[in-house]
Amino acid sequence: MTVINSVLGPLDTNDIGFTLMHEHLIVSPAGVYRDYPELLGSNLMERVVDGLKKAKEGGIDTIVDATTLDLGRDIELMAEASRRSGVNIIACSGWWLDFPRFFQGVSVEQLEELFLREVEEGISGTNIKAGILKSASDINGVTSNEETVLRAVARAHLKTGVPIMVHSYSPGQVGRQQLAVLREEGVDLKRVKMDHSNDTTDVEYLTWLMEQGCYLGLDRYPGMITSSLSRTKTMKALIDAGYADRLCPSHDGTVLRVLAANPIITEEERLRRNPHGYLYMKEVVFPNLREMGVAEDILNSLCVVGPRNFFEDV
Repeated sequence: MTVINSVLGPLDTNDIGFTLMHEHLIVSPAGVYRDYPELLGSNLMERVVDGLKKAKEGGIDTIVDATTLDLGRDIELMAEASRRSGVNIIACSGWWLDFPRFFQGVSVEQLEELFLREVEEGISGTNIKAGILKSASDINGVTSNEETVLRAVARAHLKTGVPIMVHSYSPGQVGRQQLAVLREEGVDLKRVKMDHSNDTTDVEYLTWLMEQGCYLGLDRYPGMITSSLSRTKTMKALIDAGYADRLCPSHDGTVLRVLAANPIITEEERLRRNPHGYLYMKEVVFPNLREMGVAEDILNSLCVVGPRNFFEDV
C-alpha cells in the first residue's frame, strides 16, 4: 500500500482500481479554459463531468490526467470534475513540448523548484498536489530545451519519490535517448512509464524498454499512426512475453479541445473513430484481446495491476 496525491487529496493505491494511465480532460494552449473558453465550446464543466460519469458507470475508477501547464491544465476543473463524477484524478507536473521562447535560458534547477512546489505544496496557488511528473520529446529526439525539462523532472522525482511519465516518439526509438538522460540523473527506471509506446509495432524495441525496467504506456487508442488492431496485437505479444504486470493501456483521449473553424480532424470524425470515449479499452480492446486468447485473469488485471505496481514502486 502506498498513498499518492489525487486532486481530492491523499489516495491509497489499494483504492485506485481500474486505472487509465494517460488521459486528458482538456487539451489546449495554457489559459484558454479561463480566458477564451468559447474556443472550447459551451457547457464545458457539464461535458467533462458527463464524460467521466459514463466512464465511472462503465467501471473506470481512476484517471491519470497527463495535462501539463502548456497543455491547458486547469487544476480546479480537475478537482470539481472528480468530485462530481466520482472518478479519482491524478494530476501531473512537468512540461510537454510547447517550451516558451521566454523560457530560453531557464535552468534545470529553476524548473526543478517549480515542479517540486507542485508536488509538495500545490498547483496554481491551491493545495492540490501533483501525483506524477511528466516530460516529453518527439520526432526530433531530445532537444536541448527538452533535456532541461527531463533533468528537472528526474531531480524532482529523486526528491519526492513521485514517478515519471514520458511522452516519447516510439517509431524513432526516442526512448533510448530519454532513458540515457534519466539514467545519468540516477533514476531507477522502474519508476518510469514510457508513453505512446504502441505507436510502433516493433516488439524488439518495446522489449528492450521493458528490459531496462520501464513500464509501457500503451495508449493513443484507437490511434492514427498505427491502427487499433495493430496496437492490440502488439499488446498481446508483450503479454505473451510475460510483461502484463508492467503494461498500462490507455487512450490519450480528451473531452475538451479547441474547436477550430478549419480543423485537421472534425469532431464528427473523432466521434466516428471512437464513440466509446474513455470506455474504448473495455468495450473494444479487451474483447479483441479475449478473441486473441488472452486469459480472463490477465484481462481482469490489465489497468489494475500495472498502474498499482507503478505507483507502489514494485
